[in-house]
Amino acid sequence: MDILSALKSEASKLQKQLNSINSAIGVLGGKNGVGRGKKRHMSASARARIAKAQRARWAKVRATKRNA
Repeated sequence: MDILSALKSEASKLQKQLNSINSAIGVLGGKNGVGRGKKRHMSASARARIAKAQRARWAKVRATKRNA
């Protein structure tokens, strides 16, 4: 095996390793492996529905405490 084909073989192995590392970085959080990616935003109506449901849950808890 001559030197040129050995270097090409080594470059190919290194490229495969680099691809697997980059895919792992992508899974763990995007750029530079830090963070979790884009921040998600909720619409005002979604926040209102969640707040209403939470108030109902707390009212239920308070009602059971009063009756107990």
